This record gives sequence, C-alpha cells and structure tokens, in this order.
Amino acid sequence: MRITIITAVHNGCETIESTLDAVGRQEYGNIEYVVVDGASRDGTIEILERHRSRIDVLVSERDDGIYDALNKGIGLATGDVIGFLHADDVFADDRVVSRVAAAFADPSVEAVYGDLDYVSRTDAQRVIRRWRAGTYSPRRLAWGWMPPHPTFYVRRRVYERLGGFDTRHRIAADYDCILRFLGRGGIVPAYIPEVLVKMRLGGESNRSVGNILRKSLEDYRALRVNGVGGVGALAWKNLSKLGQFLE
Repeated sequence: MRITIITAVHNGCETIESTLDAVGRQEYGNIEYVVVDGASRDGTIEILERHRSRIDVLVSERDDGIYDALNKGIGLATGDVIGFLHADDVFADDRVVSRVAAAFADPSVEAVYGDLDYVSRTDAQRVIRRWRAGTYSPRRLAWGWMPPHPTFYVRRRVYERLGGFDTRHRIAADYDCILRFLGRGGIVPAYIPEVLVKMRLGGESNRSVGNILRKSLEDYRALRVNGVGGVGALAWKNLSKLGQFLE
C-alpha cells in the first residue's frame, strides 16, 4: 500500500526541517512525499532544495491559502491513502505510518485517525494539551466531536468521490471535510488509540479573536451544510476542548 503524505508550507523556515526529518525517519517503506510551498521568501525553498532527495513531488508557487495548497497536493498524490503533516508538526515516533498502514489492511476501513499532542512551539517534547479522540459514532459527530485532522488518513478514492477542501472556508475547511466524509459520505473510520502527531501551538485558527470568531462561524456553517448539527454541537465542540488541558 502506497501512502502519500502532503506538507503545505509558506515561510516555514523555522520548523520545516524537523517536519522533513520526521517523514524521512518513518520506517514504512512505501511513502510518497508531496510538498507544496506557497512561494516562500524566508529561506524555506532553499531548505527544501537541500532535502530534495527526500521529496517525491515539490511544487513552489503562489496559492490561495493552506486549503488551496492541500488540494493541490491531493491532485498530485498517487498513493492509495492520503494524509497530511503540516510544516509545524512532527510524527510522534518512527512507526506512525506503519500503524496507519496496518489499520488500512482491513478493506472496509476508509479512514484512520489517532490522538494528538499540542506541544510548545520551541520544544516539541513539552506537551501543553492532549487531544484524545476516542472512538467514532454518528451521535458523537452530531455533538461536535471530530478527530484531530493532522492524524486523519483517508483512502484516495474517498477524495475522488466526495471532493477535497472547500476553500470558501478559510479556517475550518478541515472540519467541513471531516463532516462531509463521516456524515454525508458515511465512510467507515478506524481509531488508533495512540499519539500519532505532535502539533506546535500557534495555528491560524487561534491566532486572534477575529480568527476565533471566524472559525466558529465557519464551523456552524459546516455543521448546517452537512446536516450534522447546529448551535448545540458548536457549543459542545468548543467546551469539550477544556478537557485537553486536564490530562
């Protein structure tokens, strides 16, 4: 089974090398690595060129945001399964992709996800929050549950059937995509109860009050468009994050 990992990056010179290293250290032997750079001007492209032998497909051009870049990556992917490792993130260990592949050995499984640690921007070993996803159910989805998107691997045929990211969402297109796949699409997911990804704090959605409000509006629109839930689901989605600080 070929697994495509996509990294979208724009001016990520401080962290992109650790992301490249995390992919390069994976013991799984059939990885296609696609990197989509948004015409960075901070030295990122020079770092990518130094590591060109690790990258199967490299594109550097202007894009219309991260979801546009990820859609480009999906279009370039040839793997049976597609996942993402963002330019601020690293894998939890060297066997993450092997565990994902093992879960997909069941032909009925169309998506695989696991747990995620939010870590310090300057020290990936310092855990700030712990996101323990738990098992999927339609009822939980309707009450605001979602798996950590950086751990969410999906068969390529699902993207071909249900589409990629809706770029009208500037912050919550990943949530919309998950709702479309698990809700309207009815795909079958499998849960790996282990930390798969360490995500550095400081993402776009929480960068300002304006972004937090915009994300809430986009989340609500995604819930309504996909017929999954409404205000109650949105409220519980946000309140449930409090538990991530208590583990």
